[in-house]
Amino acid sequence: MRKTQLALLGLGATILAGFAAAAPAAARDYPWCAQGGGYEYPGDCTYSTYEQCQASVSGRLMACGANPLVAYGQAPLPQPRLSRRTRPVAPY
Repeated sequence: MRKTQLALLGLGATILAGFAAAAPAAARDYPWCAQGGGYEYPGDCTYSTYEQCQASVSGRLMACGANPLVAYGQAPLPQPRLSRRTRPVAPY
């Protein structure tokens, strides 16, 4: 019984350490975007090659286009930070 408890404690500590050490995924701008089909401009820019993009949009009434952030070397716009309100503001 004691060995089982120690094993579970060690497993839990290992899993917790893995979550603590995990870094968020870095955003990467890929050169090809799937455009159309409800995506806002520039589209779903998650394709490394034109062939990947073409395979994804096939039969979906979409097209592939170059990612303007990569093609023209522009930095992505910063995302607005949402403020957290804990209670509603009373009208004056």
